Amino acid sequence: MTKILLLSDTHGYIDDNILKYVKQADEVWHAGDIGSLKVTDAIKALKPLKGVYGNIDDAKVRVEFPEHNRFMCEDVEVWITHIGGYPPKYNVRVAEAIKQNPPRLFICGHSHILKVMPDKKLNLIHMNPGAVGKHGFHKTRTMLRFTIEGKKIENLEVIEFPVRHPKE
Repeated sequence: MTKILLLSDTHGYIDDNILKYVKQADEVWHAGDIGSLKVTDAIKALKPLKGVYGNIDDAKVRVEFPEHNRFMCEDVEVWITHIGGYPPKYNVRVAEAIKQNPPRLFICGHSHILKVMPDKKLNLIHMNPGAVGKHGFHKTRTMLRFTIEGKKIENLEVIEFPVRHPKE
């Protein structure tokens, strides 16, 4: 069994509350808009990290992370990209590829809106962990954690940090 922490849209923000959950995971996956390598360096100091760059990420981040990351976790094929859309309206960058060769788990960020939903036509699960950084319109900062055991994706939990700006 592999315990996954899924986050996105940090926009350069990392703190001890996020790192507390990093320590509890086996792997951390970041769905882009990292914002600064200090974020990924802090995570990688604790756990293995897989990620992609997002539209706000600079050349340094883009050298370290790809636009698309497709890999196996146990018996589950995973595809992470920052801008991917939602079932059935996938972004034009991925629409044809996802229809031709769908993964079991399709992950994206970008919208700052937490969403988990099936695509019954393509037999995949779509996940967007929302945004855990402090930059953007979202009020609640969110991440997801779940387990993968063999072919099973289970124990999905939403992690919320209710107040985005403590002074508000």
